[in-house]
Parts: sequence; structure tokens; C-alpha cells
Amino acid sequence: MMKVAKGKKIVVFLDYDGTLSPIVDDPNSAFMSDEMRAAVREVAKCFPTAIISGRSREKVKEFVQLSNVYYAGSHGMDIMAPPSNTPTVVMDKKGTEVLFQPAKSFLPAIQKILTELEEETAKIKGAMVEDNRFCVSVHFRHVKDEVKHHHLLVKKLSVQKQNSSLINSKAQVMEIRPTIEWDKGHAVEYFLETLGLSNSDVLPVYIGEDRTDEDAFKVIQRRGQGYPIIVTSIPKDTKASYSLIDPSEVLTFLLRLARWRKSSSSSRSLNQIWGVVN
Repeated sequence: MMKVAKGKKIVVFLDYDGTLSPIVDDPNSAFMSDEMRAAVREVAKCFPTAIISGRSREKVKEFVQLSNVYYAGSHGMDIMAPPSNTPTVVMDKKGTEVLFQPAKSFLPAIQKILTELEEETAKIKGAMVEDNRFCVSVHFRHVKDEVKHHHLLVKKLSVQKQNSSLINSKAQVMEIRPTIEWDKGHAVEYFLETLGLSNSDVLPVYIGEDRTDEDAFKVIQRRGQGYPIIVTSIPKDTKASYSLIDPSEVLTFLLRLARWRKSSSSSRSLNQIWGVVN
């Protein structure tokens, strides 16, 4: 990677759960370590860095607690990024960042479903509803199997019937989100465009463990250059080209990436000084 990156610009994209923090039973307890926070901070000092999560943007920002990274929540449907010429963005009060929400028209429907699911899951021991703003997740990892099938899966089908514009998602979690043509891959493209990094001398690095990260991996593959990296301890069918086993390896990778940039910058500075001296 270091050989290929010479003379190119790197931009870093990171998933949160399972990448920067371990997967935990309680989604409200998915805290990243201080060491990981420090590593992401150092990487963001060296390269433009964005965190793209399925959680709400506010929640992931609360977990990460860094001001030098960009945030995208709800699988990229809620983006805070630098100003751009996109007509559907809203400037923040300082005029330094914009809020891009391509699924904003779905909010009333999402809120209605959130209320319905909260009422339904209140009757089910172990179930938990998570409001991710443009997505709603029902966690049923702690629900007994027979109850799980009887209540939650039936509810999933009824929600799908009533709301054809909404879909569901993955194991241990039922997820409802808009079926608009927008995903983490589109979010990567949006960031590259707004950061002025969509040209050919840019190497995007994307690290993620969720199947929703596959959309971002595909975007990087189509570009023909970049590093789609999956976090997994077992073989998987993936569009990623490389893998890291777990968040501890992600930590090591990020630290080495920042160290490499700093050392290469120091080398360039020394060469420039030596050239002037000579």
C-alpha cells in the first residue's frame, strides 16, 4: 500500500460497530477505546477521514467524540460534510459544513414505524428498539427463539406490507430503512466529490465489517484503485480485497498508517532542506 500510495492522496472511511468498537450485546454500550480514539484522531490529522455508520449520526458522533472527522449516519443517509454545490444540502450555523439528507421525505413514515415497533416490542422481553433517525433497528439477540419467530418476524412482514417503500435487514437485528437509491457506496462518492477528491490520484481506504459496507467496497473496486478492507475473523464472500481480523488489528493498521504519513512527510521536509543547503 505504501508503495502504491507514493505521490497520491489518501482518504480514509471507517465503519463504527465491529470496526472501531467491538460488537456487543447492548448497542448502547459499543464504546470505542481511548487508544482507538487517539489512533483515529492521528489518522484524521494526516488524511481526510469520515466515519460511515448505520447508527444515527448524532449517536456515532457521541461515541467517537472527535471534531476532526466527518460523520455519516443511517448508512450514509445523514451526512455532515464540507460545503458543496449539491442543491439538497443545508448549511450549518457557522457556514462551514452542510447537512445532506437524501431520505428526508421518509422521516414521517420512519417515525410512525418507530412508534409502532416501540409499542409492539414493549410486550416482548429482551427486545430493544433503536432509533437511528433514518433507520429503525429492532435488536432481538436476547429474545427467546419461539417468541422471536411468533412476534418479531410476523411484525416485520406486516410492516413490509404496509410500507412498500421500506425494507428490512440482518441477523439478530430487524432493520427498517428507506428503499431509496442510496447506500454507503453513494456516501463514499458524495464525500469524495465534496472534498474535491474524486480524481484519479486519490486512494480511498474503506474499513468495515458489515454487509452494508459491501456497497462501499464495490465503489472502490469500480474506481480501479483504493483499498476495500473487511474486518472479519472468518472467510466471507466479499468485494473487499484485504482483511483485518478484529478492531485490535484495525487499531494497529491506523497507527501504522499515521506513522507512515508522518515519517514520509518528515523525509520530504529533510530532502527539501538538504536541497536548499546544497
